[in-house]
Amino acid sequence: MEKINGYAREEAEELVRYISEGRRAGKTLTSLFAGYGREHGRAGGSVRNYYYKLLKTREARPLLAGKELHAEKISPFTAAETEEMLRRILTEKSKGYSVRHSIANICGGDAKMMLRYQNKYRNMLKKQPDEVRAAAQKLGLPAEEFVRPAKSTLERRVEAEINALYDRLALGLREENARLRETVRRLSEENDLLRRSSRVKKAMQSAQGKEAAR
Repeated sequence: MEKINGYAREEAEELVRYISEGRRAGKTLTSLFAGYGREHGRAGGSVRNYYYKLLKTREARPLLAGKELHAEKISPFTAAETEEMLRRILTEKSKGYSVRHSIANICGGDAKMMLRYQNKYRNMLKKQPDEVRAAAQKLGLPAEEFVRPAKSTLERRVEAEINALYDRLALGLREENARLRETVRRLSEENDLLRRSSRVKKAMQSAQGKEAAR
């Protein structure tokens, strides 16, 4: 079976079609990564990484032809943003939360912000561990607890499964919140209509009463 970057060609084609149709419908890449991952049992971050790698793969050019797909512009972190991000993530992790859970707490369910923080933090752990240590020490935290050796294949697999589950739960919560906001909006509109109707009714009754008194 032919594969492209580890995906069977058929799944790579399906992903490209899914992203292309979603973008034409006005959906964000972040929501599409999460949606595709939820439907196919993959972590949203894993789908994202595959998509960006696919854009750079020569063998994938026929799949991408005419789809007008591209990477979203990434805003680089400023020094101040990096310092603040490390402070907040390390503070949350010191409470016993995982990286994913810590970032979710910080970002309040903003999927795009979560992905941006996660990629930056993990990139720093890999390439700039001394900066992470320094940030931890500045907070009075045991630095080495936040810069650990590479995990085993089994540990990474288990973590990926946990993260995929957390992604699905987080997405479900965001969708439920959106439905609740829409319900509240509709109820507010109905209440406004009822209040206006009540005022009109009272005004009519008052006018009728005055007319009857004459």
